[in-house]
Amino acid sequence: MTSAPADGLRERKKARTRASIREHALRLFGEQGYQATTVEQIAAAAEVSQSTFFRYFPTKEDVVLQDDMDVRMLAALDEQPLGLRPVAAVRAATRQLLASYTEADLDLLRQTTALTMTVPEIRARALDEFARTIGAIGAAMAKRAGRSPDDLAVRAAAGAIVGVIMAITLPWADWPSDATLEDTFATIDQALALLEAGLPL
Repeated sequence: MTSAPADGLRERKKARTRASIREHALRLFGEQGYQATTVEQIAAAAEVSQSTFFRYFPTKEDVVLQDDMDVRMLAALDEQPLGLRPVAAVRAATRQLLASYTEADLDLLRQTTALTMTVPEIRARALDEFARTIGAIGAAMAKRAGRSPDDLAVRAAAGAIVGVIMAITLPWADWPSDATLEDTFATIDQALALLEAGLPL
């Protein structure tokens, strides 16, 4: 009878600990630089042990890369009408995702995006995150289509969608210095529109 509230309290505590670790890590990165900041320093600032740090984030790079974007995106995707085709549903979910961000959320995203653009270790680790995202989107697409996540069409659709996003976002050096997050999302939407139209050239 009491397990549900206890479970909820435990999850909230874990979420607070995770957020605290991330907040202190990003503050230290801003103050002294990414390379100069150690996991030991982050753990001390967040008042947790190093083993606790690694329980929440497998690597220092993951502190930057692992946010709630996927969770929000998948929740938004789940809300799209089942009649929408996969790319259209992802485009609508992406617009809903951007609209859900507060200014504080956007500031945090700007900070992590800047780190991803400028720190080679984080850029390399980002490829692993893209691979994980393909799996997450594939699972969501499979659920919408009533198919298995291993279905070839599901995997191809998920890979095509994430591949388009990677093609747009990974060439960091090509982005103008005054580009905003809104610019990035708009360009991603334009690229997904091309995919939706069959990639006309």
